[in-house]
Amino acid sequence: MAENKMTLAELQDRITQAPFHQWLGLKVAEVTEDGIQITVPWRQEFLVNAEAGYAHGGILATLIDTASDYALAAKIGGPVPTVDLRVDYHRAAKEGEITVQARVIKLGRTFSPPKPRSSMPRAACWPAGAACSTCPPAKGGAQKFKERP
Repeated sequence: MAENKMTLAELQDRITQAPFHQWLGLKVAEVTEDGIQITVPWRQEFLVNAEAGYAHGGILATLIDTASDYALAAKIGGPVPTVDLRVDYHRAAKEGEITVQARVIKLGRTFSPPKPRSSMPRAACWPAGAACSTCPPAKGGAQKFKERP
């Protein structure tokens, strides 16, 4: 596997450029040649069911997608768009800091499938997802697609 092209500080700077990521409070906690770990402090706005006290699945999917993307960014030098994302929710995530880890399984020319893993407070949730991101466009810019009539 290729060596990392971005440091923890560079990834943290890049990830917090997005206002949504700032609102989430994303923190790049660890970057190794094997992967990345991102932590997020709990926000009351994450609640989807105040009575049961669990987080909205969209927040969890966002964190899995972001960790996957930035695991790939560490390897290729910058984030890229996600082209596929699937998340399996095994249990609801309860209140507390959320930790997401991801590593790149294979660095491809067009698609690179990262392997995300999340842990939630009190072992409440273990979503297992797979995201594939496109690698940066070849020299000369992005390909243009013809619109269908």
